[in-house]
Amino acid sequence: MKNTDFFDIKSLLTEEHKLFIDSLSDFVDIEILPVIEEHFLEGTYPSELTLKLAELGIFGITIPQEYGGAGADYLMYGLAMQELERGDSAIRSFASVQSSLVMYPIYKYGSENQKNKWLPKLASAESIGCFGLTEPDFGSNPAGMLTNAVKTRSGYLLNGAKMWITNGTLADIAIVWAKLDGIVHGFLVEKGTPGFSAPEMKGKHSLRASVTSELIFQDCEIPEENILNISGLKGPLSCLTQARYGIAWGAVGAAIAVYESAVEYSKTRIQFGKPIGAFQLVQEKLAYMLTEISKAQLINFRLAQLMDGGNATPQHVSFAKRNNVRMALDCARIAREIHGANGILSEYPVMRHAANLESVLTYEGTHDIHTLILGQHITGIAAYE
Repeated sequence: MKNTDFFDIKSLLTEEHKLFIDSLSDFVDIEILPVIEEHFLEGTYPSELTLKLAELGIFGITIPQEYGGAGADYLMYGLAMQELERGDSAIRSFASVQSSLVMYPIYKYGSENQKNKWLPKLASAESIGCFGLTEPDFGSNPAGMLTNAVKTRSGYLLNGAKMWITNGTLADIAIVWAKLDGIVHGFLVEKGTPGFSAPEMKGKHSLRASVTSELIFQDCEIPEENILNISGLKGPLSCLTQARYGIAWGAVGAAIAVYESAVEYSKTRIQFGKPIGAFQLVQEKLAYMLTEISKAQLINFRLAQLMDGGNATPQHVSFAKRNNVRMALDCARIAREIHGANGILSEYPVMRHAANLESVLTYEGTHDIHTLILGQHITGIAAYE
């Protein structure tokens, strides 16, 4: 949290939380920040970090230890996502998918055999996972998905396509949502299954250090034991709630990164004979950023308490995701102004975070969709039906 913990939230953490976050903060400073700009520019994922993250216990933080997870609370998970995105959205996205979108549904809806087979491997990063819900023509409206499964004598035959899938090309296991007899079900599709391919999507201006893929299923037959024990949209939406929680924290990490860069730059950049931080307009921008970051931190801390107490609702998570991502993107744009022309250079993290946050604003529910979720909560009227 460093200099941005204005209300001293760290004093409310346990010693275990503090030790974990301090070690992760050092990891971000030493392992991620020195390499991430180059990977962003080259459009490559820093795969050398994956096993190191696993050794830190990042994957499956809230999954019980008996399945290889850390058995920690949601506050720990949120703090971890904040630190990882202070490094880069791509690193946090990798961890979010592995933990919230792959390990969580297997733990929540999987058979004991599925849990024992996959969760320890995913926690140790021996296996990588991905989550297939979004389709080329169905993002905000997953109920319209076209990917379908048909029962066969030995399992299920899967046909369709998914798009914008983080880690898809890297994944050893994909959690795929498809309609079986018109009802959405979850399936575990293993890498190498005939009829399954995962080409990487290129040409991105955002999340360039992340692997984004398509998932294509052409008469892809999977065994009967690879279906999850959940039906309907409740399954994938519950997973998205988990991921959105992590995003709400991660966005604050990105805001912290651009804010700290802006503060340092304002103290060292001399114009008209003095640091630009001495000018009222710059100070107003810095005060605004710190205020918004602090408000988002307090939202997250309370949300973590609700999650750990089992009292958080999807609307609580939508509130935090909606507010915090927009806040972080605003901070990135303001920081770019403070940095002037230098703000577009890779020497500073500002433009990289700004570009990433444009995607974060859209994925796991767009800003507008979360607005409508809250609007329905307020009025009792669903505006998107």
